[in-house]
Amino acid sequence: MSKLTLVPTPVGNLEDITLRAIRILKEANLILAEDTRTTSRLLKHYDIGTHMQSHHKFNEHKTVEQVVSRILAGEHIALVSDAGTPGISDPGFLLVRQCLQAGIQVECLPGATAFVPALVVSGLPGEHFYFEGFLPQKKGRLTRLRYLAELTQTFVLYESPYRVLKTLTQLAEVCGPERRASVSREISKLYEETRRGSLEELIQHFSQNEARGEFVLVVAGKSESRE
Repeated sequence: MSKLTLVPTPVGNLEDITLRAIRILKEANLILAEDTRTTSRLLKHYDIGTHMQSHHKFNEHKTVEQVVSRILAGEHIALVSDAGTPGISDPGFLLVRQCLQAGIQVECLPGATAFVPALVVSGLPGEHFYFEGFLPQKKGRLTRLRYLAELTQTFVLYESPYRVLKTLTQLAEVCGPERRASVSREISKLYEETRRGSLEELIQHFSQNEARGEFVLVVAGKSESRE
């Protein structure tokens, strides 16, 4: 059946994938991968021989029409990112929009995404939360931070190890050093770790310990920090 399926892939441990996801990746005519080298390790692990094509933020505007045409011609195409659910801080939105405009069926399987386990183990309220994803690296960064500082609900950020300390420092400047937060790294991997405390305490930790791995920052909302 011709359609586009977004398939979540493990954020760390290769076992964190559903049986349905494995079946879809085997049955699809083509797998669109953010980085074919990364996805090839997953496919090899599960003996999946489906052909891959590169699809990332630098080429998606050029390839989306070709992909839509192939699906309209009767193919079933699966989209994966390097880790987690496509479209969540990863390529996917543009292709989904074009497929829907063309009348193509689009489905997304449930599965791995990094911010959910980080939020759950943070110890901060999760009934209502705001997902920011990656902050702008330069232009507009301070504006976004000031906006987040005024939110009354917990908010979630993705960050690289090279900017964790900088981001925590900037958060302390706009939110106050006593704002509660949680920092999770290497989710579902061998060295998974979560540290909780005030922003000031987290800054002290990462000033003394090298940041390694991919990070999720969970920060208490303004109202929560006042309780």
